[in-house]
Amino acid sequence: MMQGLAERFERAAASAPPLRFVDVALRGLGQVMFQDNPLTGLLFLAAIVWGAVATGQLFVAAAGVLALVVATATALALGVDRAAWRAGLYGFNGVLTGLALATFLTPGPGLIVFVVLGAALSVVATLATTRWLAPHSIPGLTFPFVVTTWLFLLASHGFAGVSGLSAGTVTAPAVIVASDPLRVADFVAGVALSISQVFLKDSLVAALLFLAGLAVSSVSAALLAIAGAIIAVVVAHLFGAESDLVTGGLLGFSPVLTAVALGTVFVPPSPRSLAIAALATLVTVIAQAALNAALAPVALPAMTMPFVLVTWLFLLARPAEAAKG
Repeated sequence: MMQGLAERFERAAASAPPLRFVDVALRGLGQVMFQDNPLTGLLFLAAIVWGAVATGQLFVAAAGVLALVVATATALALGVDRAAWRAGLYGFNGVLTGLALATFLTPGPGLIVFVVLGAALSVVATLATTRWLAPHSIPGLTFPFVVTTWLFLLASHGFAGVSGLSAGTVTAPAVIVASDPLRVADFVAGVALSISQVFLKDSLVAALLFLAGLAVSSVSAALLAIAGAIIAVVVAHLFGAESDLVTGGLLGFSPVLTAVALGTVFVPPSPRSLAIAALATLVTVIAQAALNAALAPVALPAMTMPFVLVTWLFLLARPAEAAKG
């Protein structure tokens, strides 16, 4: 039944340009977690809206949607590869940029301008990153989102019309206190929120919707997201990370992406590759803490840069024949 609906939707989109645009935008949402599936994107959108409404910040969801539309339209206007555009590969960095800017900057006209410009710039950054990395046969991942967001967050300190919020909710405190015992409820919350924080959402319901979106496209990706979150929570707790960061999923969202990327997306699944993915996920937890500490003096969140750096490192370490596969 699901396959039949997908086929009918694809036929309708093929004959209606506005519907095709919606299809591509939804695929862009799905590509945040590597899924070229409009239903995944629709469930992700529902999760984003739910998370925004639950915290009384509907403008964050609106900024994400605006950025998604702008990025998708910008890519089309720039004449990017049509197959890549249809797969949503120019939308996911844009939507993340919009969500992040609306999360860390106060609402206002200046924020709207930043979101539009940031979304458009994320497409240019995606094109540049793709060309830069092409000789190495590795993907740009969310690097364009990170550098674009960092640029605008830093710029907010120089403009009176755009004020920034403290990045303390996503960076390590100056003084690390001993972590509290990890109770079952806290463990479950930490695992779930590690998934929802990929989209900067602090919501258990949103986490379930994100998992559902993954599962309708790839059960293995959903399972690996859970596994990555579990590794992140356990490792961060054992290392004595500050408890609120662990249970709030703020040390787990990058490891979740690493687990999915290296466990099933860019490397064929096998016992060996899954073991390597688990190691990379563990390393991402350490990288997240390291970048949190390094960026704290400039009040910048690490975003998904730990995932990007660790995934690049492990993909570059592949044997040449594996890299070609």
